[in-house]
Order: sequence, then C-alpha cells, then structure tokens
Amino acid sequence: MTTYLLDTKVIIDVLNGKRNRDALLKGLLSQGNLFACCAVNVSEVYTGMRPKEESRIEALLQSLEYYDINWDVAKLAGLFKREYSKKGQTLSLSDTTIAAVALEYNLTLITDNVKHYPMLQLKIYPLP
Repeated sequence: MTTYLLDTKVIIDVLNGKRNRDALLKGLLSQGNLFACCAVNVSEVYTGMRPKEESRIEALLQSLEYYDINWDVAKLAGLFKREYSKKGQTLSLSDTTIAAVALEYNLTLITDNVKHYPMLQLKIYPLP
C-alpha cells in the first residue's frame, strides 16, 4: 500500500473532470492505496473555488488523509527553495512545501508538473 500526496493540479483536474484523473485515482484506490493532501493543497484549491462548488470540494478534500506542515516540513521547504535558487532554478514556496510534506511523511507525490519537483530524494508518480 502506498499513500500518495496529490499535487494541487491533480485535485483540480479531478474536481473538473479533466485528463481522466478520476479513473486513474479510482484504479490506484482499488489497489488499496491511499490519497493525501496538506495545507498548501487546501489553500490553493479554496483560492480558485466558486461558491457553488464548496460542498463538492469540501467532500473531496475531507476524503483525503491530511498531513500537517510542522517545523521540520517548513524548514525543509525553505532549504529547498534556497538550494535551488542558488542553482538558478526558481521554485515556488508552495511546491517546495508540498515536496517537503511528501518527504517528511514518506509519501509519493502524484503530479504532472515534474519539473516543479527536482528533488532527487522525492518519490514521484509522474502523470502525462
């Protein structure tokens, strides 16, 4: 069994019925896997939410395991941002925080934005 941390774009695709993400996640779920989110995902999804979507969004987000952003996660996210900035690669604090959550809790990140997550130690389930 694997616990997958969903990138925010994946959550939005599921909510909007795009890229067949729902079927992919149902397939992974049927194999006994779990799905997760963190505060960054919740904040990003709510940022673009229309009022009529709230109950559906709330139901989806509440169905996911939730992982906190603790001191170690926050520190690691900042270190990632600094490290990659020194290499000339600009990463968003949101993405470095999602990566740090995945690493801190030993989760596999599902994303179609692999370039946003260059951390070699990160386990990624890449999407087309």
